[in-house]
Amino acid sequence: MKFLLDTCTFLWLAADSPHLSARARVLFRDPANSIYLSVVSAWEICVKHGLGRLPLPQRPDVFVPAERQRHAIASLSLDEAASLELPSLPAAHRDPFDRMLVCQARAAGMVILTPDPLIAVYPVQTAW
Repeated sequence: MKFLLDTCTFLWLAADSPHLSARARVLFRDPANSIYLSVVSAWEICVKHGLGRLPLPQRPDVFVPAERQRHAIASLSLDEAASLELPSLPAAHRDPFDRMLVCQARAAGMVILTPDPLIAVYPVQTAW
């Protein structure tokens, strides 16, 4: 299966946080699964770090690629097909980062690995 990490999931993986569910850890470690981090999450990390709301051990431009490489997580670019999924989404909430992750997952046939119940409201597969 192909899994798209929610931003918080990526950050918790990087920190080996106890916030990760046992199921999320199993899915992440299963070599049969392909794991992706969206450039949208990299953007969100940069924005929140720049606003002082997300402390990191390194600058985002160092941290994100280093953690992706360390955990063998592929990068997922944002393309037009994913962007054009946006009008089909219900107005479940206003977080533009989450909404675009949903669009990418839908366009690419991915499951979002997330604890966020608001993402599960959208017409997209989630796991946690």
